[in-house]
Amino acid sequence: DGDNYKELFGALDNAFLVAYAIGMFISGIFGERLPLRYYLTGGMVLSGLFTALFGLGYFWDIHVLWYFIIVQVCNGLVQTTGWPAVVACVGNWFGKGKRGLIMGIWNSHTSVGNILGSLIAGAWVSSAWGLSFIVPGIIIAAVGIVCFFFLVEYPEDVGCSPPLHHDAGGVTSNEKDPEGVTSNEGPLSISGQSSTDRSDSPKEPVEEPEAISFLGALRIPGVVEFSLCLLFAKLVSYTFLYWLPLYIVNVAHFSAKEAGDLSTLFDVGGILGGIFAGLISDYTGGRATTCCVMLVVAAPMLFLYNHVGQNGIGTSIAMLIVCGALVNGPYALITTAVSADLGTHESLKGNAKALSTVTAIIDGTGSVGAALGPLLAGLISPTGWNNVFYMLIAADVLACLLLARVVVKEVRGWCGCIARKRGYVRT
Repeated sequence: DGDNYKELFGALDNAFLVAYAIGMFISGIFGERLPLRYYLTGGMVLSGLFTALFGLGYFWDIHVLWYFIIVQVCNGLVQTTGWPAVVACVGNWFGKGKRGLIMGIWNSHTSVGNILGSLIAGAWVSSAWGLSFIVPGIIIAAVGIVCFFFLVEYPEDVGCSPPLHHDAGGVTSNEKDPEGVTSNEGPLSISGQSSTDRSDSPKEPVEEPEAISFLGALRIPGVVEFSLCLLFAKLVSYTFLYWLPLYIVNVAHFSAKEAGDLSTLFDVGGILGGIFAGLISDYTGGRATTCCVMLVVAAPMLFLYNHVGQNGIGTSIAMLIVCGALVNGPYALITTAVSADLGTHESLKGNAKALSTVTAIIDGTGSVGAALGPLLAGLISPTGWNNVFYMLIAADVLACLLLARVVVKEVRGWCGCIARKRGYVRT
């Protein structure tokens, strides 16, 4: 109830986001060396504990800012156990062929979680806001216990065959992935090793090669480019996540509740965008090109939303869904299918103990953008909302430019595939 409440909220948000960004770089290293089931369960239970402790501050009548900041920092650190672990688990189960589509559908849980989290928290925000934290904390801890008893890390643990992380070549491979015929083209290039070679990989996780180092993961082709791209893509996404309701209230003059309901449409668009990006990238074999095209289209759509997006409820709904799809589509693809592809890259020579580390590097770099975006929006917004959108458009363009080298290699792979097909026809 103080005049500086915006600054206090900003301090809490940044305490969490900065701790999350820093902790993510460390989390993946532990994720490769510990059983994922134990690691994920521990992180979920601790996340529930610290989230509940934040809410208990209401019932314990705590009014010391440092208590909430410390809880937020701890919460940010323990929540870094989640993303590298879950991407690694899903990556262990699904091979490259339909990974984009499968992970695009699976990744919709992030948007569903945002929507449910808002609804659950909103149920008590006006009566006893402490419950807005305690109830979600109980939920995530309970689901963590469920994961402990039922999560299966590897297909081999239940007698299933491991997935093929690289295409074996041949007609089907060449049609689905243009880079399959040129194994050295692009960061997501396909190995030409035979199925016999792949079958020699160990089935027991304990027998796999030693986990990759942090620097070793950085040397995987494409990791640096996609990490920096995600920094700017996540900057845009999290700026919308934190500032969209306030923008709708100030510009469209909707009530706070209407603005909150409308802002969830951005996440609905994110679900559609993630699935669409995964499907297209599976069909074309071009993860980077798919991201780049969506980012290029997102820039003018953001400009249009700022200028005409508030001209009526119908226009606002349509523009929010489209912008959500274009902004969150590349973000979803990079943090899921691309991370899994790079974590099982052919340069690792069958060593699958890189999924968590690669995922953590990519998402950790992106989390730096997640922390910067809302902060920059808070600094720029007093000068006008137009300037905030110019900042978001510039971030989209930079994200696209950072993938330029990868896109060029993917296009070269496609050109090589077309040339070879023409050669086969002439023969």
